[in-house]
Amino acid sequence: MPAAVRGMKSFRDDGGCTVSEQDVIDSAGGNSTQQLKTLVDIGKALSPQLSLDEIYQVTMEKVSQLLKPSSWSLMIVDETTHELRFDIAVSSVADKLKTLKIPMDEGISGYVASHGEALLVPDVSKDERFSKKIDEEVGFETSSIICVPLKTQNKVIGVVQLVNVLGQRPFTVDDLTILSTVADFTAIAIENSRLVDQVKELTIIDDLTGVYNARHFQKVLDYEVERACRQRTELSLVFIDLDHFKTVNDTYGHETGNVLLRGLAQTIKTNKRLVDHVARYGGDEFVVLLPDTGNAGALGMINNLRDKIRNADFRSETGEKIDVTISVGIATYPTNAPDKKTLVVRADKAMYAVKQSTRDGVKTAFDLMRGAEQETGSQGEGDR
Repeated sequence: MPAAVRGMKSFRDDGGCTVSEQDVIDSAGGNSTQQLKTLVDIGKALSPQLSLDEIYQVTMEKVSQLLKPSSWSLMIVDETTHELRFDIAVSSVADKLKTLKIPMDEGISGYVASHGEALLVPDVSKDERFSKKIDEEVGFETSSIICVPLKTQNKVIGVVQLVNVLGQRPFTVDDLTILSTVADFTAIAIENSRLVDQVKELTIIDDLTGVYNARHFQKVLDYEVERACRQRTELSLVFIDLDHFKTVNDTYGHETGNVLLRGLAQTIKTNKRLVDHVARYGGDEFVVLLPDTGNAGALGMINNLRDKIRNADFRSETGEKIDVTISVGIATYPTNAPDKKTLVVRADKAMYAVKQSTRDGVKTAFDLMRGAEQETGSQGEGDR
């Protein structure tokens, strides 16, 4: 294992970017001082705090600076389709490349991904592993390639492939050594970024249902109320409570209750817009936040959701069908709730008004306000 890789492993495990210059020099052999300095800079730049986009940006700049390819790409393995997708493409035909996927058993990149071995191909016309398919699809002519795997914990997560050197010379063994070192840095940085994202997700996602937890939802609500205030738009908050959930638990057991909660969360997620936010608020209560949506829009969304839930095929562990209904409350900022606290209180009260009457229904803060006005009016008439 190259010393630079050992340095990066230490960086990954300890959480600090502490790669020594000697580590990189050892791995890069007899390359120029400027190249060595650039490699050290890469190690320092790819800190554990970087997002995936920032990692890609650093890699793009440094690969172009060090190796000057006429075209290059970073491809990531799609675990679902077992294909390589172009996450970075720096080329005159980049837009076309980003629409393509490469099977793991096709071409030089597919070979490198499936075998986990770096390849130097000075003349692709003399290598039977080279496939002309991509060149033909995008209108490019490849003459020389170097391709190295991106590995974390001995697993290939992608490849970096360089095509043709500016100046028409073929790639060399020195080029391959440099690219392998860059790939080692990049692979570990990608793994770090993924781990950070996973840890973040654990702090904001409800384990059972896969939607936001209540704590993170409060942060989202703060942000969306502030945005609605700034942009003078409406924001609707929906409280959803599963009817007769205790009866389901008592009759079928808690595991069936959990299956029901997961199914309800998935149904809500499937029927929301991309900009909407869903969270489990506690027990069998869920909340949905609808940006740029007034009372009428929220009612339309909820009535559609209620139909979906009524028609959903929820079943117990023994296969018995369970009919599911929900009680729903809606409030809208700033129309009938002037601030965050009032928005939450009024949506919650509207939901409980449904539960205390008919269940399987919807009430809005408007309904409660009208009811209060009518009650006040009736009392006034009685006084006369």
